Amino acid sequence: MSITKVKGWWLIGPALTIVGKKGLGELTRTSKNALHSQAKTLRGFLETSKETVYGREHRFADILKASSPEELFALYRKYVPINDYEDLRPYVERHKNGEADVLFPGKPKMYATTSGTTKEPKWIPVTEQYYQEVYKVMNQIWFYTLVKSRPKTFYGKTLSIVGKAIEGAAPDGTVYGSISGVMQRDIPSFMRDLHPAPADIFHIADYKARYYAIMRMGIERDCTLIVTANPSTLVEMQTNANEFYDEYVQDIEQGTLSTLFPIPDNIRAVLEAQLKPNPKRAAELRALKERYGTVLPKHYWPNMQVINVWMCGNTKVYMEKIKDSFPKDAVFHEFSYVSSECKAGVVLNSNELDTVLFGHKIFFEFVHESDLERKNPRVYQMHEVKKGERYCMLVTTSAGLYRYNMNDLLEITGFYNEYPKVQFIQKCNGTISLTGEKLHERQFIEAVHATEKDTGHRVAFFVGFADASKSTYRFYYEFLNPNITQESAEEFTQVLDTYLKQYNIEYESKRASNRLKEPETAVLVTESFEKFKATCIDKGYRDGQFKVNLLMQDEKRHAMFKELVK
Repeated sequence: MSITKVKGWWLIGPALTIVGKKGLGELTRTSKNALHSQAKTLRGFLETSKETVYGREHRFADILKASSPEELFALYRKYVPINDYEDLRPYVERHKNGEADVLFPGKPKMYATTSGTTKEPKWIPVTEQYYQEVYKVMNQIWFYTLVKSRPKTFYGKTLSIVGKAIEGAAPDGTVYGSISGVMQRDIPSFMRDLHPAPADIFHIADYKARYYAIMRMGIERDCTLIVTANPSTLVEMQTNANEFYDEYVQDIEQGTLSTLFPIPDNIRAVLEAQLKPNPKRAAELRALKERYGTVLPKHYWPNMQVINVWMCGNTKVYMEKIKDSFPKDAVFHEFSYVSSECKAGVVLNSNELDTVLFGHKIFFEFVHESDLERKNPRVYQMHEVKKGERYCMLVTTSAGLYRYNMNDLLEITGFYNEYPKVQFIQKCNGTISLTGEKLHERQFIEAVHATEKDTGHRVAFFVGFADASKSTYRFYYEFLNPNITQESAEEFTQVLDTYLKQYNIEYESKRASNRLKEPETAVLVTESFEKFKATCIDKGYRDGQFKVNLLMQDEKRHAMFKELVK
């Protein structure tokens, strides 16, 4: 089956190649001297922001007096502390309330919101400089890598799953939303025909309805590229397609959008304006079901070229579920190490999982995994890290994050000239993320205590484990009342789940979309912690150094608690 080409297909590849090669050339040139590039990058950030509130408080002008890269880095470490979001929140709040020149000159272009370690979400500023120099340039290189891997990537339609470009506004009127949504909204005019549905589709609140609408628009077309960060999204989309396949066929045949789903009238009107009867495609889809029974993406998208998703960390579990659902000659391209706080680099080849860090756009520092518990850990510069070692990364950006702890454990897998290549391993310091929810131990503890107050059931001990194989959390409780039933314990978990949704916007989103399944419940025997500790000490743990996190992703410890269930 030949590809049904989009309007302007002949222009897209060459245009992306031209701008992508330019960005790649800059990357190659600057990566030949990481020390020089990092010093230049840091100096640029400090010079730009030296007269801001944060810049004056942390003596940026004095740091800039350094006469060598080594002195510059040393002074920066001396005057600027390692920060997490809570350290920077007061400055962000001043920006949100209309104050300029706090973390950076002027005010942000927008905010990206994501879950934090407390009940309050993070508001990550995005400056115009950061948007243009980081997102725009890196995306150009990213698109070029896809064309280089599969020249026909942009011949057909692109199914891109993004967030809402604008979700609301700060008190001063500055909008917040999804950077991916903004990037898709601002896509060059010659690429707009790539997307089978308008951005309005991402404003559908009900997730099942949203998936249905996305797949309704996508399954009718010849798609050659899928872009979505988490492969768990592909699992849910395929589940939706299997459940409502006959509904899709009927809609495509009649040119309609099913009324089974709660789609707001204004969005429905926009989508329906683009629909028209397509009996030929409907007949093709019916024939596929008659032939295969269960119809998969490789059947209705036989010309798929690239699936661009995360494949590192916990996402490997979901990759196993969907990798055989696509055409054998389609390639899976790692999405790259990127978060709301920082787009750190790009994966340059489809046969690799390694993100090349862009040392000419971001200033990076590293703390070795062996030093993570130290109060004053040794900090390494980009040119000092070693292949095969694991580090937690600190970033400084042109969007007001200074020595910001990404709280991610990364492995150095090699180098692009002198720029490190990294793979994401897992979250650090009490944070778990199965599908991007970034649930923090502190949020879990507060949710348990709030649930105790609501239900009247007190716990002597509790612990939670993430189960990647089931895409869920399993919560273990030892209640003060030993007669608590399994049914009451499950009701406790239901209340706890509600609090976790309140405390963590990403957890709420992933639960609503069913990427995170309903949490499971287990009741522990009396003195469960004491018995667990005794077992650990028998296995060689030192009594004086023994400690246990209350939220973990640890199969060995999880197995031990399974043995302590009533």
